Amino acid sequence: MLQDIKHLYGRKLGATDGEIGQVKDFYFDDDSWAVRYLMVDTGSWLAGRQVLLTPHAFSNRAFGRPNADSEVLHVNLTRKQIEASPSIDTHRPISRQHEIEYYNYYGWPIYWQDAGMGLSSGVSLISPAQASDARPHHGHNQRDDLHLRNTKAVTGYQIHATDGVIGSVSSFMLDGKDWTICKVVVEAGHWYAGKTILLLPKNISRISYDESTVFVNLSIEEIRKTAPHHVAKAVAV
Repeated sequence: MLQDIKHLYGRKLGATDGEIGQVKDFYFDDDSWAVRYLMVDTGSWLAGRQVLLTPHAFSNRAFGRPNADSEVLHVNLTRKQIEASPSIDTHRPISRQHEIEYYNYYGWPIYWQDAGMGLSSGVSLISPAQASDARPHHGHNQRDDLHLRNTKAVTGYQIHATDGVIGSVSSFMLDGKDWTICKVVVEAGHWYAGKTILLLPKNISRISYDESTVFVNLSIEEIRKTAPHHVAKAVAV
């Protein structure tokens, strides 16, 4: 089931023994378009601290299935486990060293090395015991992965077609089964009646964080001709 990420912000989260806070943001890999972490605002429970959760924390690794009687999303962890987990500074790029400590703590398989796509892609994961092999390549003060960014930061970035700027990023559509972003929601701009269209990750060439811009391999005309709420496609020549 596809879900608009904007509708997931603020959703309450519960451990096996009580609530732990609410969804604040998502970290995704803009190369594979897989969501790697969900950021939790713990509120007064762990004052001044934000917590990261991965797909491994959710039942069957499927996200976005609230209890039938509430709007709470449940994770397979206790409050004590979460409280004792390694602290990660979410205001800075997440270092690989911090990720190793985090995955070792929970005993989860690590996603990186050559692939690390979505959960359903058949990627070979390395175990926490093998994680030390990556340490020489990623120091404490180095950026974790230049592709790992959060959804709120990218929201509002301008869309640059092959021949100019047209609109901006409005949101992301998340597949809750495999934790991948399968579509980017774009506001095409007032000069095109403010319509909303969708872009597929395959049509996104790169994301420039310095320029706050998403570059796509489609022309302005191809985007302009897209019907509202439909996926923009290249026009066959």
